[in-house]
Amino acid sequence: MSKSYLLFLGVFIFFLLGYTQKNIIERKKELKKNNTVLKPNIIFYLADDQDVYDYGCYGNEKVNTSAVNRLAKEGMLFTNAFTAQAICAPSRSQLFTGKYPVKNGCFANHTATRPTIESVTTRMKNLGYEVVLAGKSHVKPSSVYQWDKEWLPVPKKDVPRDYIPLDSIETYLKKTKKPFCMFITSKYPHGKYFDVENPKAEDIKFYPFNESKKNDTAFIKKKAGYYRSIEEDNTQIEKVLDYVDEHLDDNTLFIYSADHGVSGKFTVKDIGLKVPFVVRWPKVIKPNSRSNQLIHYIDVLPTFIEVAGGKSSEDIDGKSFLPLLEGKNVEINQYVYGVRTNQNILNSEVFPSRMIRNQRYKYIRNFNSLEVVDQNLTGKPNVDYFIKRGANAFKNEPFEELYDLQNDPFERKNLVNNPELKSIKDKLVKDLFSWMKSQNDFLNKEKGNMPLITAKGKRGFKLDQDTPRRKIPDSIKNTLTQENYKIIKHW
Repeated sequence: MSKSYLLFLGVFIFFLLGYTQKNIIERKKELKKNNTVLKPNIIFYLADDQDVYDYGCYGNEKVNTSAVNRLAKEGMLFTNAFTAQAICAPSRSQLFTGKYPVKNGCFANHTATRPTIESVTTRMKNLGYEVVLAGKSHVKPSSVYQWDKEWLPVPKKDVPRDYIPLDSIETYLKKTKKPFCMFITSKYPHGKYFDVENPKAEDIKFYPFNESKKNDTAFIKKKAGYYRSIEEDNTQIEKVLDYVDEHLDDNTLFIYSADHGVSGKFTVKDIGLKVPFVVRWPKVIKPNSRSNQLIHYIDVLPTFIEVAGGKSSEDIDGKSFLPLLEGKNVEINQYVYGVRTNQNILNSEVFPSRMIRNQRYKYIRNFNSLEVVDQNLTGKPNVDYFIKRGANAFKNEPFEELYDLQNDPFERKNLVNNPELKSIKDKLVKDLFSWMKSQNDFLNKEKGNMPLITAKGKRGFKLDQDTPRRKIPDSIKNTLTQENYKIIKHW
């Protein structure tokens, strides 16, 4: 074999390898551009009304949450994850829109998101994803939430709540060829709970907020049923994880959470707003890792957008926490915020609150406390009746609250009058009202602004009418007119 031939062969192989490598790189770019590879599948499993304190991986050894515990071992557990509102529909609307409740429009239960908002369905579809809802919805309007596929909960015998649509989920995971974003939304452990016979107090874990009920037989029975409902949901999660491991590859981002805590429902305390949040993503997230950074439900959508290769828009409140999943311990949020609206629920009362929280300190403003109720009165007897009623319904809640969460995680000692913390309080107040202004909050004054809110038509629970849990005196029934309400038109 001549030297010239060997030289020619070497040059040919060199160029062939270079051409092949170039083609591979170009092909990867093309595939990525066409959304056919490198995009992870995304699954978000959402439980209903479960305290962050009621999981083995969060320190409660008396309740069976083996599936979530497994996820924590295989992924990352967040200790400071929050929703802004401890109510079902407002919590979910944040998750799906990336916007806080007043901005997205759903800040009272059973109400609708603003019709002009682009939700996760639109934003993820634009990035090449199929967007699926499997289970409970509780969000509207359908024009905002246009799921590619939606499967309702499935009735099941001998259990208190419907099941998630397991058969549809498994069939989909077997057959899908396109990147997808699936929300699996359980009805558990939300009451009605299981009926547990002969429950024992020693089988319940008590905390500072409920330890006074250790001898309350009704509370213990209810709590035992709640634990049993958590266990029932655990069986559903186990099946979903089996399907995922059998039918999908490692490029699957799986998140577990619960929409809010049941013990702090309708409040802005951490027992209502702090949520469990566990994320598994093999080959990206280090197993058995933890993050103490503040994250929020509004951060979920921008994270999904970045994971999918897109860029979040400025109108979204949240920020991507993808760097945390990749192992970088960076601050995502200096503050998280909370909203309380007691109207449009069965116990409807006029008692709105707002909350601002950083890693250590938390400030709450109760705008219609007894301390300031006189400054909220309008001079209209029928309106003022409900403003006074709201203040008296929460007569033990002060106008201002300040907590040192590092030393008082269950918010037992109000430090608002501590002179050593005045500068901290003043800073939190200033930043809270700055945020409220950015949200176009209707509570735009420090005092003297207490609107009655309602929805159009039959969607709202009217304050001057009875509900199954609240009775109104006959003399005041049906006295409120449209002019007495601040009507949220998009509802």
